[in-house]
Amino acid sequence: MIYDSMIVYLDNHSATKIDKDVLETMLPYLGEFYGNAQSLHDLGHKSKDAIEKARQQVAYLINSDPKEIVFTSCGSESNNLAIKGVALAYKEMAKHIIVSALEHYSVLNSVEKLKKFFGFEYDILTVDRYGVVKLDELKRLLKEDTILVSVQLANPEIGTIQPIKEISKIIKEFNEQRKNRKITTFFHTDAVAGCGVINVDVMDLGVDLLSLSGSQFHGPKGAAALYIKKGIKITPQIDGGVQENNIRAGTENVACIVGLGKAAEIAKDNLEKNFQKMIYLRDKMISEISNRIQYVYLNGHPTQRLPNNVNFSFEFVEGESILLLLNSKGIYVTSGSACTSKSLKLSYVLEAIGVDPAVGQGSVTFTISKYTTEEEIDYLLKELPPIIDRLRSFSPLYSYFLKTGTRMQAGPGTDYEDFHSHSE
Repeated sequence: MIYDSMIVYLDNHSATKIDKDVLETMLPYLGEFYGNAQSLHDLGHKSKDAIEKARQQVAYLINSDPKEIVFTSCGSESNNLAIKGVALAYKEMAKHIIVSALEHYSVLNSVEKLKKFFGFEYDILTVDRYGVVKLDELKRLLKEDTILVSVQLANPEIGTIQPIKEISKIIKEFNEQRKNRKITTFFHTDAVAGCGVINVDVMDLGVDLLSLSGSQFHGPKGAAALYIKKGIKITPQIDGGVQENNIRAGTENVACIVGLGKAAEIAKDNLEKNFQKMIYLRDKMISEISNRIQYVYLNGHPTQRLPNNVNFSFEFVEGESILLLLNSKGIYVTSGSACTSKSLKLSYVLEAIGVDPAVGQGSVTFTISKYTTEEEIDYLLKELPPIIDRLRSFSPLYSYFLKTGTRMQAGPGTDYEDFHSHSE
């Protein structure tokens, strides 16, 4: 097999390649149809109609009513609008929020700001070693003044998929049993990492609000959406005009919204085919990396994980070094850890699942897409083992391990004997 000059993109949680059909659908709205969707002339009507079609397409992706879709600029904005919008709309009634330890910073920073400036309280829902939220703890944390619970559908770093339906059931039962029936606890899920990759049905999940972003399923950057169940009040976070039913002001990014809609339609129509392809490549990566390289630990749930996500901790090396050497081979990935001056800073996600910092510093996330080929995965499997060997040859920790046989604590979520029996 000839691999010269091969480019392998395995950073699809950061951004995906735009689908050609999506791009072609967008182009007229970057040129010929440039009218403002709020204008009353024909060119404005053309843009308005395109936005409404995209709204129907996004609703089709998640099985909602189109009227429940609000367009935003990105997943972070959708999360901010959901968290702050609900909290501030009901602040006179309740001021307690629950979020999981694995949430995106757009959620974590939003609740912190609500605490600082508006007097809200929040609790962090912890997770087990696989990154799954603790349902019994959720039941204990729910209070009479809990207005909102926010738990990710799936984590983009370690791939773990949360039991969203079970969480919805707990919240529904709590709402039915609570003393003050005037207050409702709403449930938001950040589905940015999962929407368009796995089946997402808001009716089946039982959520009240859901964030998604087109850049995760081969749509354009700059277009995302928030599902808001009918009847839920939202305080706008951008002051201005009447766009998006007075919920999100600002001139609409028509071309990108059109692209988001087309990407949603394509993702929905090809969901099962893409799922099967990605899960095959994912499982091949997990199996082959585990067999070819010693002292590696899979992070996240072994089975209840996204079909496109693989996260490994490579002991005795640093994730940034792996990333740079893979980059020199044309393989693009992301590292879950950060090196700051003389201290090693572990990803807050890996910290939450209890990964030993000495192991977690060598973490890398590989994310595939519908465009990833088996040949590309074979190229990764060819280049990765010698890179790890090279980095370990420079490691005093690895040298000490070889001399003494003393091993650092293994990362949680991995059974050392199961994954490394061949090395004993």
